[in-house]
Amino acid sequence: MGSIEIILISLGLAMDAFAVAICKGLSMKKIDWKKALIIALYFGFFQAIMPVIGYFLGTTFESFVVQIDHWIAFFLLAFIGGNMIKESFDDELEKCNDDVSFKTMIILAIATSIDALAVGITFALLRTHLILSVVTIGTITFGISLLGVKIGNKFGNKYQNKAEFTGGLLLILLGTKILLEHLGFLPF
Repeated sequence: MGSIEIILISLGLAMDAFAVAICKGLSMKKIDWKKALIIALYFGFFQAIMPVIGYFLGTTFESFVVQIDHWIAFFLLAFIGGNMIKESFDDELEKCNDDVSFKTMIILAIATSIDALAVGITFALLRTHLILSVVTIGTITFGISLLGVKIGNKFGNKYQNKAEFTGGLLLILLGTKILLEHLGFLPF
């Protein structure tokens, strides 16, 4: 998997954190940069650490799945992307508040990074460079989360559903690309 694919996966994974960061920013009367940094650090860290856990799970079971790894990657990315797209059509507004306590942020950070665990399994099966991937995912999620707080504070929840839809679509397209490459339909 190349750098462009890693960046696109990072962007796709960051969209859940972006949507929650928008919600957090929406609940702030005036942007609080200390809280924005805390939000971005939690999301960036957990988006980076979950693929590491998934990677080691994937390498542990690699010998069992080596013949079908491209199918697994496709189904995992398509499933995650499909769920994100489904959630983007949910009209129910998430409970918004600007609480950044440990209890609140740990739950949100884990909930928004479960997808990254599955992607880590995919990274192991495709022998993706782990350190580059983790640094890219963490950095992009950190930046996008900061941006999300700012956008939420300025524009409200106008972009929340669009972000989840776009992230889901990116993951489905990448899963399809991986499958087509391994089946010999794409020469990349």
